[in-house]
Parts: sequence; C-alpha cells; structure tokens
Amino acid sequence: MRPRRFLPAGPLKGRIRVPGDKSISHRSIMLGALAVGETRVTGLLEGEDVLATAAAMRAMGASVERIGEGEWRVNGVGVGALLQPEGPLDMGNSGTSTRLLMGLVASHPIHVSFTGDASLSKRPMGRVIDPLSEMGASFEASEGGRLPLIVRGASPAVPITYRLPVASAQVKSAVLLAGLNTPGITTVIEPVPTRDHSERMLKGFGADLTVTVEADGTRIITLKGEAELKPQVIDVPGDPSSAAFFIVAALVTPGSEIVIENVGLNPTRAGLVEVLRQMGGQIEFLDEREVGGEPVADLLVKHSALKGIEVDPAVAPAMIDEFPVLFVAAALAEGVTVTSGLDELRVKESDRLSAMAAALTLAGAGIEEREDGLVITGTGGAPLPGTTGDARVTTHLDHRIAMSMAIAGLGSRDGVEVDDTRPIATSFPNFEELLATLAG
Repeated sequence: MRPRRFLPAGPLKGRIRVPGDKSISHRSIMLGALAVGETRVTGLLEGEDVLATAAAMRAMGASVERIGEGEWRVNGVGVGALLQPEGPLDMGNSGTSTRLLMGLVASHPIHVSFTGDASLSKRPMGRVIDPLSEMGASFEASEGGRLPLIVRGASPAVPITYRLPVASAQVKSAVLLAGLNTPGITTVIEPVPTRDHSERMLKGFGADLTVTVEADGTRIITLKGEAELKPQVIDVPGDPSSAAFFIVAALVTPGSEIVIENVGLNPTRAGLVEVLRQMGGQIEFLDEREVGGEPVADLLVKHSALKGIEVDPAVAPAMIDEFPVLFVAAALAEGVTVTSGLDELRVKESDRLSAMAAALTLAGAGIEEREDGLVITGTGGAPLPGTTGDARVTTHLDHRIAMSMAIAGLGSRDGVEVDDTRPIATSFPNFEELLATLAG
C-alpha cells in the first residue's frame, strides 16, 4: 500500500490538460481491433484499465501497439474474426473492459475466461450476462455472477430487442457490440439516456446504427449485424471524469483560477458541470468545438462560494462517476445538499455511497447516508478539520475514492490521509503530478 497525506496548498493557478477520455479510449481500441485496416488513435488514456483492453484485443488477434505518448496504432482482424485467446484475459480493475468485451465475445465462436483483481471480482456481471444469454451465449460464472467467469460465444448469435432495466451504458454497449456479429437487427431500448460514446463511435466506424427518440425521452437504438467496420483516425478528448477533480479543487480553494484544456463535453457526460453551476460554481466554456463527433471546450474555473442544493436524480446517469467528488464540493458548500437515486454507486469499484460517507465523516464532514444517496451538511466554505492521528481514509482499491479525498485534503485544515494511492493509476496516472503543478 502507498499511503499519502494530502494537505492544503494555497490557490491553484495555471493551465493543465487531463488524460484522454476513458470511455472513448476503451472503445477506440475495441472497434479499431474489429475494423479491417489501420486505426490511428491520439490522446489515448494510458491508464491500467485501457491497457487491459489493449492486451485483451491483442490476445484475440489484433495488432495494438504504442508508437508515442498517447499515440497508438491498431490493425484490426474484422468483425467475426476474433481468435481464441491462449489463456485467461486479466481485466485488472476495469469493469468497462470486462462488460464490453463479454459483449464482443458473445457473438464470436470462441470461449474466453475473464479474471480481475480483488475489487473487480466483487462486482456483479449478471446485468450483462442476462441479455447476452438471450442472444445465445453461455456463461460459467463465480457465485453471484462474478469473476472469474467463462463466456462461450454463440455462432450465429440471435438478435434481440432488449429494454434496459437499469440505466447502464455498459450493458447497452455490451449488447450493441454483440450485435455487430449477429445476423439481423439488434435493438436496445433505453428509457433513461446514458453516455452515448458507443453509438457515436459505432457510426463513425461505419456501422449501420440508428437512434430514434420517443416523446417521453426513451431512446431506441437499432444496429444491423454482420457489420463491416472501416478504420478511423481518432483524437480522444480529455476525460470529463478526470477533469472533475480539478474543477472541484479550483471551486473550493480560495484564490484559485485554472484552465483545463480540451475537455470532452458530451451532453450525456456533462451533468457535474450543470450541478456545480446550480450550486454557484463559476465554470466558463472557452473555444467550444467538435472533435471526432464529440463536443469539446477549454474550461475556465474560478473559486466560488458554493451553496447546497437538492440534486435532481434524473441527472445521475450523466455524472454517475462524478458523485464522489461532488460529495466533496457539497461538504464545503453552504447549507445542505441532498442526493438520491444513486443505487448504481453501490456496485461500482466499491460501494461508493458508504465509502464516501465513511471517508468524509472521518475528515470531519456532516454526512447522513441513505439507501440511495447522501445528505451532506456543508461547512459554508470553512475548511474541513481533516483526519487526525493514525486515522486513514479507506479507498477500497477505488481510484475515484482516492482522488476525491485528495481534493478533500486541499479543502481541509490538517490534511486528509489516504490509505493507498496506487489505484489512481487505473484511470489517471499523472493525477498527483498535475495537482502539484497547479499548487505551484
């Protein structure tokens, strides 16, 4: 374990660029591996999760190589041509890699064993197993539908119409990826919109995919199978989930003014900015533009007096990964912030509701944990006391808990001790370095 005490550091100043979007990075490697020809990717996130995806696609026959910092070349095998890997695929801590690759494998005539670290092995895969089983794939899973598990693909798989029982971009994506090599039309009905990177990128690679939106907001996504994907040149925008930590850090640290360059602002991911603005956060978009079908801007963020609000649960899918750091912002705001509809946070890399409730309580925040959210009474801008003595925040091998509590340390009097900073490398290898850069 690698513990660290994160201390208050004065105003944050300067310009930074956060790593590439993790969701887009995963998908660019996967779809590049299914296209015939050479896909070039720049700005790829080189965290452990994406490297696990790259290793998996290599094991199934694609050529995936790094040719420079953030610059990768993928020579694909074509839809339907994935090879039987020689051994188990180790997914490390990456739930996205696991669920999406289960979808890819489900419609190929191969069988694949998936393994992962202790944290990933606790996460349930049943929500993906159910629809993929309907398509004809079979599974041998550990108790509770967990890793390690074996997927035996169906050839040919059966096209289905699947209505998502819970809002999950990973389940939607797994079904669509399985549909790529399935004859006929695969349909996903999404009552609550989730991040749409898979739809955008599948279209970009040439898949026959359509999205229709009904009057009540329900999205119906149809994909024609046995697709032929064409290689692409992809410039991955900065990850809004990574930018989130620095947005909150600047908002809660007096005297701060920073610019975060090249941040992806896909509307299915931009919920945190909307909520922080409702709380009084000064966040300005500079040089708004579109890169590879994704909206992008530079963000100017200034210290702001935040006020507690009741967060609309409908925004949850557009910021599900950002709630841990929103809880930190709420702990330093004036008044009470109420969150609800966050059951999904209990089955992330950790139970993020109970983990953040315990962590912020340890740092001196006023927290009430409810079944589906937290109620947070803020300090009104005063620093949190911080952790004392031998007390350490337990991260549960969860990168977002570690980084969120690092930001809480900036907004504390005595600092916050985090038990292990190693998980940060799964999504944001240079997080601590950028934090030090802004603190001068």
